[in-house]
Amino acid sequence: MKTLLLAGASLALAGTAAAQDYSYSGETGPANWGGVCATGIQQSPIDLNGAVEAEGIMPALAWHTADSVELTRNSLNFTANTDAGTLILNGVRYDLIQFHFHSLSEHTVDGEAYPLEVHFVHASEDGNLAVVGVFYEEGDENPELTALWNAIPAAGETGMVENLDLTNFLPGDMDGFRYSGSLTTPPCSEVVAWTVLSEPLEASAEQIEAYQGLFGDTARPTLPHNRRFVLEND
Repeated sequence: MKTLLLAGASLALAGTAAAQDYSYSGETGPANWGGVCATGIQQSPIDLNGAVEAEGIMPALAWHTADSVELTRNSLNFTANTDAGTLILNGVRYDLIQFHFHSLSEHTVDGEAYPLEVHFVHASEDGNLAVVGVFYEEGDENPELTALWNAIPAAGETGMVENLDLTNFLPGDMDGFRYSGSLTTPPCSEVVAWTVLSEPLEASAEQIEAYQGLFGDTARPTLPHNRRFVLEND
């Protein structure tokens, strides 16, 4: 099962590490991403507006402390690789494979962006993905971000964080939004069940500036809903 899961996830995520093929500005920026990025009708991110209230839509998360989290980096961003969690959605199990950050936030709420957003990527056995997004607003220093930021390696190298409690990346209120969408980087595969939590966590101005200083703008602009329903947990 694990082999199939990883193979399916690799197909869905294929190309996301090829930083030289795309960027966030200029000739290789989002306006010029081709393939499904340009032709798809369920693209992400979106502005979370006009949501329909619904009950029982949120996934069941079972995250725990990761003994070690390996950080990899390319020219655009860094990725934290870990299997310390699972997610159950509509009776299907998804295993956590990695998480990464974007600044500004890729999703917006009624047109307003947050300074930072983290995406926790989970993969099912058949290669579909369930991603949980969590916003950060400016506030107190965040210990988990400090541990991660201190371990970000040079491009092409790896870093390590030990004993990282993933439950600390979740807000106290687990209400949020659900919709069907895509990866937010090429190949923009439309295989993602999105959950974006409403309540933000806090990060200090220095932490936000440190991420932006390393990576700059890493947010794809929002895309049309195209008749998709956005559900909001009631």
